[in-house]
Amino acid sequence: MSAAHAARKAPTFFQTWFRVEVIPIYAVLGVACGGAGWYVTRLARGPDVTWDRKNNPHPWLHIDQETQLKLMTVKEGQNFTKTYSRDRL
Repeated sequence: MSAAHAARKAPTFFQTWFRVEVIPIYAVLGVACGGAGWYVTRLARGPDVTWDRKNNPHPWLHIDQETQLKLMTVKEGQNFTKTYSRDRL
């Protein structure tokens, strides 16, 4: 064996899993998983989802006319006085 080959070390765990080329992939996957988790929890808290059928069987009946339910408003001039937040299951 030559001296150069004997002096070369095996790559560490950090060098193997966190290479410079892979960092953007990890970042994109992290943002995608975080966004998907946020959106699923947002859908689960919507006014048309019933979690407790005994105490609150129709949660959509407790929403006022001036409440914004959508994620964003597209129409100009359509202003709502409040946004929906789930106060009970």
